[in-house]
Amino acid sequence: MCVEDRISSFPDPILCHILSFLPIKEAVRTSIISTKWRYLFASISTIKFDGYSMSGLTDRNIDSFKNFVDRLLKSPDQVRLDCFRLSHEICLWNNGDHDFDISGWICAALCRGVKEIDLQLGYLEDILPVVLFTCGSLVTLKLDAVGHKFKFPSDVCLGNLKTLHFRDSFFGDSILRFISNCHVLEDLAFIECDFYNTSVINIQTPSLKRFILDFDLGEFGDLKYVVINAPNLVYFQYTDVVAQGYTLSTMKSLEKAHISICGCDTIDSQTIATHLIQGICNVRSLRLTINEGIFQTSRLPIFHNLIEFEFLGRGFNRRKFWLVKFLHRMSNQKTLTLNFPVVAGTQWKALEVPSCLSFHLKEIEISCFNTHMIEMVSYFLDNAMVQEKLIISMDALTMTQKRKSATNYCS
Repeated sequence: MCVEDRISSFPDPILCHILSFLPIKEAVRTSIISTKWRYLFASISTIKFDGYSMSGLTDRNIDSFKNFVDRLLKSPDQVRLDCFRLSHEICLWNNGDHDFDISGWICAALCRGVKEIDLQLGYLEDILPVVLFTCGSLVTLKLDAVGHKFKFPSDVCLGNLKTLHFRDSFFGDSILRFISNCHVLEDLAFIECDFYNTSVINIQTPSLKRFILDFDLGEFGDLKYVVINAPNLVYFQYTDVVAQGYTLSTMKSLEKAHISICGCDTIDSQTIATHLIQGICNVRSLRLTINEGIFQTSRLPIFHNLIEFEFLGRGFNRRKFWLVKFLHRMSNQKTLTLNFPVVAGTQWKALEVPSCLSFHLKEIEISCFNTHMIEMVSYFLDNAMVQEKLIISMDALTMTQKRKSATNYCS
């Protein structure tokens, strides 16, 4: 029985768009379907070389792979590119015997008006072409280079760049000049990065909507002074020890913040850390991770807009007292999530009841429940007058126990 091939009747641009969602290896394999499909893969708008694309390579065919990439990227009359991505696996083959022209590949992608470049490489020495930092078509740039020290040219001009992510890299003062020249930047992330030869991390980007400053808490390094002028920020994530100081513009549009911070030995660390929290007082959803009572609760602002609060308190005494004092600063909170160890004899009944618990809190979730938390649960049940839902997760249960609990609940 003959079945009509309706997919092949689609126009070539639609077929190429479909192929762009496939791994490059699978897209190339479609060339054997028919003469119509033979060269369609060469016109896809998304080119990604990852571990799957590199699987099966040997010393015998690696040169053929290199030539294939050269032809795919550099051949004339190619369509514009939406995305070009290289992952760490390609570095395993880029040695003296093969020497991939990665810089040339990046230039070829730029010549095709690429919108997104994502480079996950073990090194970037002499690979990044200068033209990368003056590309008018680039909207997203993600650079992941283990231990690479970035030095940016002075004439950076990325007029359409909206997303800029760095991971596991080192930066000097030139990064701040680079960012200041990205005038429409909306999404900025530094993940497991370090700033050297600079005492101030100064981010002055009014267009910024999403900002991640995520350092390694295990490596204190040289503490910096953090200045953030991003009044239109919607999402903010900060992970570090207490800095030398914080100056934050009023973030009136802030929807969500994830703060993970630990103390240092400076005398004023509590005062300085409190300045960080004061800068995000308009937030609607806050996830807070601390390992000590690091903020001065008496100097905290009232969180009028805060609806959701998740607290992860690790390794410090009197965490329950600190938590309740913090809750007193929340006037309209509706959801509370708690994830911290509780020891016996905590005397929750003696604690003053925050107004948000009595009049606004509707949902409470307690993670990693154990028998020492009975008094804490009773405290919230007795005082949450408008509570509608209580969620308790018991991670210590075995799968068999979980099935029995589910069966008993359903019956």
